Amino acid sequence: MITTIAMGVVALSALLVVVSFMRAMPRTTFVVWALVMFFVPIWIGLAAGPLFVSVITIVTLLAVVAFGRDLRFSLADALMIALVAIVALQYVLGVINLNYTVVTVLEWALPYLWGRLVLSRLRPAFAVQCLAVFGMIAAAVALVEVFTKTNVFVLMKQDDSLYSVWGTLQMRGDHLRAEGAWGHSIAFGSALAMCSSFVLATQWKPVVRVLGVVLISVASVLTLSRTAMFVLMLTLALSVVLLPRVGRLTRGLVIALGCIGAIVAGPFIASIFSDQGQEAEASAGYRTDLFSLFAYVKPFGSADSFLGVTSGGQYLGNFAKSIDNAFLLTALRLGWFGFAAFCLVILIAVASPLLSRHVTPAAIAVAAQIPGLFTVALITQFGMFFWFAVGLAVGWDSLLRHSREDAAWPDERRMLLGMEEDYDLISAYELTRSR
Repeated sequence: MITTIAMGVVALSALLVVVSFMRAMPRTTFVVWALVMFFVPIWIGLAAGPLFVSVITIVTLLAVVAFGRDLRFSLADALMIALVAIVALQYVLGVINLNYTVVTVLEWALPYLWGRLVLSRLRPAFAVQCLAVFGMIAAAVALVEVFTKTNVFVLMKQDDSLYSVWGTLQMRGDHLRAEGAWGHSIAFGSALAMCSSFVLATQWKPVVRVLGVVLISVASVLTLSRTAMFVLMLTLALSVVLLPRVGRLTRGLVIALGCIGAIVAGPFIASIFSDQGQEAEASAGYRTDLFSLFAYVKPFGSADSFLGVTSGGQYLGNFAKSIDNAFLLTALRLGWFGFAAFCLVILIAVASPLLSRHVTPAAIAVAAQIPGLFTVALITQFGMFFWFAVGLAVGWDSLLRHSREDAAWPDERRMLLGMEEDYDLISAYELTRSR
């Protein structure tokens, strides 16, 4: 008994030390979090009773505690709280299971809160550059993975169910699909697409930004995922059109190289999908058939078992077949009320910056993912990265709005930014001054 108490005291003391260091070094904390997000697979973690907690969840929780401070409350925050409350109530009433509750709290709400807190301790420019750099490194690792036909991350074996699901390599015909540490090619490609908006939002030289976009684009193509390639093109299109401070030279180079890339890579992609025509057609048909399952969504609680149910010839018994649609899967698991809160949080994160005419790379990253969520669920750490971006978009928009309203805005501007290159806030200040 005494030994157990002593070990608990030591562990708590070590935890307090770690949190203190993280609070004192916010930049290092963010870099460590990004490093874990991009390069530690979701199946690496600790078992806590009936639950499994991944390393990225642990690091995110510690980062939230370290960064924790008062936030300016927003409508999106209220809706996220409502979503968690709806899910918790449904679990207490026994109409959804523990797994759905844990996912909502640890993989959705927690990274959302982390995204909301980041800009309370970091300058926007640093967060943007960090995400851009890690996205480019992950893309470079993916190139090595494909050309060597070796994924070093699947060698990080751990005896748990997550590894059995995500720790296998994917092939399309004879071609290995790049997936990095993300456990699935679509999840990896979608995450890279989100990073492309941050690459274009940096204040690097145009040539460096364009080369970063090219690197990410090549890696996205090597995922051999139609969803990943589509959301990448959409992200780049929105970034080129809507992001301020993306100069004419950068825009011109991105558009020109995009056209050249489509011409060069088009035949390669077409040949792969033509060789796997039946598989690709069946995959597309399956995703279309899934929409019929909206009829099974309940107002409150999870849908009934699909044991014995088929849709378009696809067996969907008891969720045995994966449901590659984040919106549908959320509705089936959480009911219409939970689904409504889920959608409204995402909508506000995207709509508010667009309507305020101060578009941020986080808002673009989220907006471009919305069509892709109809063809992929929030799997592996991609779900956490997506919700982090949602929180970052909300937090960035809140920072812009309240900084403009604050009477001490010039002093706050200098305190928050510290350098003139920080993205978008300077222009917002000058716009307010001119009025």
